[in-house]
Amino acid sequence: MVKHENFKTCDQSGFCRRNRAYADTASSVSSWDSPYRLDSASIAFKDGKLTGTILKSVANSDHAVRLPVTITFLESGTARVTVDEEKRQKGEIELRHDSKAKKERYNEVEDWVIVGGTQVSKGAAVSKGEAGSTKVVYGPGSKFEAVITHAPFGIEFRRDGEVQIKLNERGLLNMEHWRAKVDKPAEEKKEGEEAVVEEASKEVTEDESTWWEETFGGNTDSKPRGPESVALDITFPGYEHVVGLAEHAGPLSLRQTRGGDDSYTEPYRFYNADVFEYEMDSPMTLYGSIPFMQAVKKDSVVGVFWMNAAETWVDIVKGKTSANPLSLGIGSQTTTQTHWFSESGLLDVFVFLGPTPHDVMKSYSELTGGSQLPAEFSLGAHQCRWNYVTDEDVKDVDRKMDKHRIPYDVIWLDIEYTDGKKYFTWDPDTFPDPLGMQKQLDEHDRKLVAIIDPHIKNEANYWVVDELKSKDLAVHNKDDNIYEGWCWPGSSYWIDAFGANARKWWATLFQYTKFPSSAPNLWLWNDMNEPSVFNGPETTMPKDNLHSGNWEHRDVHNLNGMTLVNATYEGLLARSKEEEKAGGRRPFVLTRSFFAGSQRMGAMWTGDNQAEWSHLKASIPMVLSMGASGFPFAGADIGGFFGNPSKELLTRWYQAGAFYPFSRAHAHIDTRRREPYLAGEPYTGIITQAQRLRYSLLPSWYTAFYHASESGTPVVKPMYFAFPGDEKAFAIDDQFLLGSTGLLAKPVTEEGATSVDIYLSDKEKYFDYFDYTVYSGPGHVTVQAPLDRIPLIMRAGHIFPRRDRPRRSSGLMKFDPFTLVLVLGDSGDAEGDLYLDDGESFEYQDGAYIHRKFHYDAATQSLSSEDLSTPGKKTKAYLKAMEKVRVEKVVIVNAPVSWKSKTEVELAEEGGSASGKRRVPMSWQEEGSGKANWAIVRDPGVGIGKGWSITFD
Repeated sequence: MVKHENFKTCDQSGFCRRNRAYADTASSVSSWDSPYRLDSASIAFKDGKLTGTILKSVANSDHAVRLPVTITFLESGTARVTVDEEKRQKGEIELRHDSKAKKERYNEVEDWVIVGGTQVSKGAAVSKGEAGSTKVVYGPGSKFEAVITHAPFGIEFRRDGEVQIKLNERGLLNMEHWRAKVDKPAEEKKEGEEAVVEEASKEVTEDESTWWEETFGGNTDSKPRGPESVALDITFPGYEHVVGLAEHAGPLSLRQTRGGDDSYTEPYRFYNADVFEYEMDSPMTLYGSIPFMQAVKKDSVVGVFWMNAAETWVDIVKGKTSANPLSLGIGSQTTTQTHWFSESGLLDVFVFLGPTPHDVMKSYSELTGGSQLPAEFSLGAHQCRWNYVTDEDVKDVDRKMDKHRIPYDVIWLDIEYTDGKKYFTWDPDTFPDPLGMQKQLDEHDRKLVAIIDPHIKNEANYWVVDELKSKDLAVHNKDDNIYEGWCWPGSSYWIDAFGANARKWWATLFQYTKFPSSAPNLWLWNDMNEPSVFNGPETTMPKDNLHSGNWEHRDVHNLNGMTLVNATYEGLLARSKEEEKAGGRRPFVLTRSFFAGSQRMGAMWTGDNQAEWSHLKASIPMVLSMGASGFPFAGADIGGFFGNPSKELLTRWYQAGAFYPFSRAHAHIDTRRREPYLAGEPYTGIITQAQRLRYSLLPSWYTAFYHASESGTPVVKPMYFAFPGDEKAFAIDDQFLLGSTGLLAKPVTEEGATSVDIYLSDKEKYFDYFDYTVYSGPGHVTVQAPLDRIPLIMRAGHIFPRRDRPRRSSGLMKFDPFTLVLVLGDSGDAEGDLYLDDGESFEYQDGAYIHRKFHYDAATQSLSSEDLSTPGKKTKAYLKAMEKVRVEKVVIVNAPVSWKSKTEVELAEEGGSASGKRRVPMSWQEEGSGKANWAIVRDPGVGIGKGWSITFD
């Protein structure tokens, strides 16, 4: 299990302890008055931006600390609040220890994170407010308001006149300003007494013990800039549930951290770290950080994004409130109060007022980017372990997967493929023929993924480390010398991917001429990129290390993994001049460490889990939380990384993994081999069924990823996202919907279970995916789930695409025909869509794609296909290449009894015969015994890229 002694608690993190103490003081003093006020004379408003200066009063001082503030109102309806510190901003401070660190607060997070959506609102305007406040009206239809109170400084964000979010309501705004360290004169120190810290303007209530240095795990942080944390309380009035804050191993609906039943005792922590064998149900930090939170109540979702890359903690408190003190709880509502604090950097908060989850995610993704539209192969099944030991081992696994007819797309190599753990090399004894290995995989359109980490082995005559040192592209220590630490290769240096020159150099290493025996079907895995340093504090780098531009590591820690993936992504785009000239192919990169914006470049997984039922169960809310945090391309190690799963657990995990957006089996080097064909029957057959189900639904998965790339919507949606009016569903995190298909899955996560209870939010009918058993809500229904069955039901009113011909890999399905599944309720319409492109290039950006909307009109009993695409210069050529790809059948679930005698339906297709219409056969099947009737239109013969309609009347 995780070694807790290796990682800080809040009490061991100086600024966390100080800010919690600050909150305790504020809550315990009845007359607490926040020492921050907005100087009314400094306020200016122009072009959608309000600027001014916040004055922080300091005890025993006549001089206030000046904190420039900018509140920006964006065209999207998003508001941004940024607070800096004037002295640091101007460089008017003194650094200790002759440090070369930057004097400013870190202000470059947006350079990595923000990619769009920053157009300032032209319609935002100052409106008359109450005395001592400024009101700005903004947003779509001027429905949003920001009411800025001057003294103490605070902001209320309103939608349609109702307060949704409050900043500094509790008075916990706290920016630790720069102050000079003043030591006691030596003669005043008694023998054995530690030096006592003083400074001219100190506040007597402050804990100074960790202002100037801090020791943990044998490492002392020199803190050349002194204390500099930033903190703010953010309140969501009337909102009981908050979600997001990935990555943590806990429920989707985040727990309280200060008081209350079933609460944590620690805040949620963001400090990317290699947490070996992490524990369940914990706010402890993990490998990645996305400080984005949504608050959910009936028919309303709002959000905040705390854009800070330093170590960050978040406290959550929930409490009942009532407008009428005599109501005895009647009409009371729950309000969620949050408290955010980061060690350094700016106070930089984005506010999203919804009102729908889609609105919030769209606005967030406009800023940080939608999820990558991935290469289609990456949505298939991935097979990995640490380690496939030889190139013949890889080829043998590949052959056996074929022999047992188990589809998969990618096989992976962990660190042992290298020559002595030197990246960009191959072990000459165990991998003597890498190109032959990749060639065999390519015969069935399969890929190889190899691991390459940011630590570079410090060994003589290793050309990569020689160039790293000679070009001065590595991270430096506090003394501005190259930093040396310990990782898998032993003594190592770390590439500093914050520097443009380092990124450019790193990108060149992936060229086929530089990375020997790498082929076009080789892709990448960036692990250990938190960074993981075995002998470092909290298994990572010292905070006073220096990066490009002389920013301290403390300022940028949570961005570190993202910078490496960025450089790797760029390298994979241009591995040869020929590929670059042809426009390149979409790279695939898996990352363990991430920050907001990492979703633009690849996939993530939840790290070193264990082969236990509890970890299988926890994987689902973790994946859902990633989607709610804007990074939907997420999965967990199928089977569990550590330990040996039982055959039942392994089977159930493969079934659950068939519904992870990123679906990869993985195992530790010390575990028994557990490729699916080794499980034996009936387990191998059941696992194969799960894999084939994944592959048949790839068109629906790919369409869901298209929507995620366009608007940030999760690929697998939590219940609150699909049913924002159903309060009973907000905390449900063991079931989910696939995109907009209406497919509702609840994987089995309990040992020995043969059924599950699925919660239905509405009165619409649902049908079992496999046998069309009918279920009705609202409320819980029991779905049978013997070992060979995945609990999967279909909501009426939806149409979804699939491909039903079993293939060895997704690449072999490119020109297969489609099946459309139309799920009907007792009345009403149904709709769905299909997005399709070549699955690998960027030509879709020039119109080389198909996007069709399928609509069933209950009044006319007709099904139609409508074009949703925007033509581009490559549209015509792509449609020509796809003209023979057709719809081979339409399955109608819950087909009306009135169709029973029908044997034909009428089809009209654009560009068809002179009459424009023809008859095609249809068969109708009666079920009974609680199951729905169904019908099939066989081989309508319509092109998937064409317009057509089928009339059933």
